Amino acid sequence: MPIHVELVTQERKVFDEPEADMVLIPAVEGEMGVLPHHAPVLTTLGFGELVVRKGDREERFAIYGGVVDVRPDKVVVLADLAESSFAIDLERIDAARESARRMLEQGVPETENREAALALRRAELGLRIHRRLQNRGPVMRIIEDEEA
Repeated sequence: MPIHVELVTQERKVFDEPEADMVLIPAVEGEMGVLPHHAPVLTTLGFGELVVRKGDREERFAIYGGVVDVRPDKVVVLADLAESSFAIDLERIDAARESARRMLEQGVPETENREAALALRRAELGLRIHRRLQNRGPVMRIIEDEEA
Protein backbone atom coordinates (compact mmCIF):
# COMPACT_ATOMS: atom_id res chain seq x y z
CA MET A 1 0.00 0.00 0.00
CA PRO A 2 1.50 3.37 -1.04
CA ILE A 3 1.32 6.62 0.92
CA HIS A 4 -0.40 9.78 -0.35
CA VAL A 5 1.78 12.93 -0.07
CA GLU A 6 0.50 16.50 -0.32
CA LEU A 7 2.69 19.61 -0.04
CA VAL A 8 0.75 22.83 0.46
CA THR A 9 1.65 26.46 1.17
CA GLN A 10 -0.73 29.34 1.87
CA GLU A 11 -0.63 30.27 -1.80
CA ARG A 12 -1.13 26.91 -3.52
CA LYS A 13 -0.83 23.15 -3.62
CA VAL A 14 2.80 22.60 -4.58
CA PHE A 15 2.82 18.81 -4.96
CA ASP A 16 0.40 15.90 -4.79
CA GLU A 17 1.47 12.27 -5.21
CA PRO A 18 -1.12 9.61 -4.30
CA GLU A 19 1.27 6.64 -4.55
CA ALA A 20 4.63 7.47 -2.95
CA ASP A 21 6.81 4.79 -1.38
CA MET A 22 8.60 6.95 1.20
CA VAL A 23 8.90 10.53 2.46
CA LEU A 24 11.87 12.13 4.23
CA ILE A 25 10.71 15.08 6.31
CA PRO A 26 12.87 17.89 7.75
CA ALA A 27 11.27 18.04 11.21
CA VAL A 28 12.72 20.42 13.80
CA GLU A 29 13.82 17.40 15.87
CA GLY A 30 15.72 16.00 12.88
CA GLU A 31 15.05 14.19 9.64
CA MET A 32 12.11 11.79 9.83
CA GLY A 33 11.48 8.93 7.40
CA VAL A 34 7.86 7.96 6.74
CA LEU A 35 6.69 4.73 5.10
CA PRO A 36 3.11 3.53 4.55
CA HIS A 37 1.35 2.49 7.78
CA HIS A 38 3.40 4.97 9.85
CA ALA A 39 2.01 5.85 13.27
CA PRO A 40 0.15 9.18 13.34
CA VAL A 41 2.40 12.16 14.09
CA LEU A 42 1.90 15.92 14.09
CA THR A 43 5.17 17.84 14.22
CA THR A 44 6.81 21.12 13.30
CA LEU A 45 8.98 21.48 10.20
CA GLY A 46 12.38 23.09 10.23
CA PHE A 47 14.36 24.47 7.32
CA GLY A 48 15.45 21.52 5.21
CA GLU A 49 14.86 19.23 2.28
CA LEU A 50 11.67 17.21 1.82
CA VAL A 51 12.22 14.12 -0.34
CA VAL A 52 9.38 12.06 -1.84
CA ARG A 53 10.36 8.70 -3.33
CA LYS A 54 8.31 6.60 -5.73
CA GLY A 55 10.13 3.58 -7.13
CA ASP A 56 13.42 4.79 -8.61
CA ARG A 57 12.14 8.37 -8.94
CA GLU A 58 12.10 11.21 -6.45
CA GLU A 59 11.00 14.80 -5.98
CA ARG A 60 12.88 17.16 -3.67
CA PHE A 61 11.70 20.41 -2.13
CA ALA A 62 13.33 23.12 -0.05
CA ILE A 63 11.05 23.60 2.97
CA TYR A 64 11.17 26.70 5.14
CA GLY A 65 9.15 25.87 8.26
CA GLY A 66 5.57 24.78 8.80
CA VAL A 67 3.89 21.65 10.15
CA VAL A 68 3.36 18.10 8.93
CA ASP A 69 0.48 15.74 9.66
CA VAL A 70 1.49 12.09 9.22
CA ARG A 71 -1.23 9.45 9.07
CA PRO A 72 -0.89 5.75 8.20
CA ASP A 73 -1.96 6.36 4.58
CA LYS A 74 -1.28 10.08 4.03
CA VAL A 75 1.29 12.81 4.73
CA VAL A 76 0.12 16.43 4.56
CA VAL A 77 2.93 18.99 4.63
CA LEU A 78 1.73 22.53 5.41
CA ALA A 79 4.86 24.56 4.64
CA ASP A 80 5.41 28.24 5.37
CA LEU A 81 7.42 28.36 2.14
CA ALA A 82 8.37 25.59 -0.28
CA GLU A 83 10.05 25.36 -3.65
CA SER A 84 11.16 22.53 -5.87
CA SER A 85 14.84 21.91 -5.33
CA PHE A 86 15.09 21.23 -9.06
CA ALA A 87 14.05 24.85 -9.73
CA ILE A 88 16.54 26.53 -7.39
CA ASP A 89 18.01 29.64 -9.03
CA LEU A 90 21.69 30.12 -8.10
CA GLU A 91 21.77 33.76 -9.25
CA ARG A 92 18.79 34.58 -7.01
CA ILE A 93 20.45 32.74 -4.12
CA ASP A 94 23.72 34.64 -4.56
CA ALA A 95 21.87 37.97 -4.72
CA ALA A 96 19.85 37.13 -1.58
CA ARG A 97 22.99 36.04 0.29
CA GLU A 98 24.83 39.21 -0.62
CA SER A 99 21.89 41.47 0.26
CA ALA A 100 21.32 39.73 3.60
CA ARG A 101 25.01 39.87 4.51
CA ARG A 102 25.15 43.59 3.67
CA MET A 103 22.09 44.28 5.81
CA LEU A 104 23.51 42.33 8.75
CA GLU A 105 26.89 44.09 8.50
CA GLN A 106 25.36 47.58 8.25
CA GLY A 107 23.37 47.20 11.46
CA VAL A 108 19.74 47.64 10.44
CA PRO A 109 16.79 47.86 12.88
CA GLU A 110 16.02 44.65 14.76
CA THR A 111 12.89 43.82 12.71
CA GLU A 112 14.82 44.13 9.44
CA ASN A 113 17.79 42.30 10.97
CA ARG A 114 15.55 39.27 11.64
CA GLU A 115 14.26 39.34 8.05
CA ALA A 116 17.82 39.56 6.71
CA ALA A 117 18.90 36.63 8.89
CA LEU A 118 15.95 34.53 7.62
CA ALA A 119 16.72 35.47 4.01
CA LEU A 120 20.34 34.45 4.51
CA ARG A 121 19.27 31.16 6.10
CA ARG A 122 16.89 30.40 3.18
CA ALA A 123 19.61 31.22 0.64
CA GLU A 124 22.15 29.01 2.43
CA LEU A 125 19.65 26.12 2.48
CA GLY A 126 18.92 26.54 -1.22
CA LEU A 127 22.63 26.53 -2.04
CA ARG A 128 23.27 23.43 0.12
CA ILE A 129 20.40 21.53 -1.53
CA HIS A 130 21.53 22.57 -5.02
CA ARG A 131 25.07 21.36 -4.34
CA ARG A 132 23.78 18.05 -2.98
CA LEU A 133 21.71 17.53 -6.14
CA GLN A 134 24.69 18.32 -8.36
CA ASN A 135 26.88 15.82 -6.50
CA ARG A 136 24.30 13.01 -6.79
CA GLY A 137 24.29 12.98 -10.56
CA PRO A 138 21.14 12.32 -12.60
CA VAL A 139 17.93 11.78 -10.65
CA MET A 140 14.69 10.58 -12.20
CA ARG A 141 11.86 12.90 -11.17
CA ILE A 142 8.28 11.97 -10.36
CA ILE A 143 7.06 15.13 -12.12
CA GLU A 144 8.24 15.56 -15.69
CA ASP A 145 10.27 18.74 -16.28
CA GLU A 146 7.66 20.40 -18.49
CA GLU A 147 5.08 20.12 -15.66
CA ALA A 148 7.27 21.63 -12.92
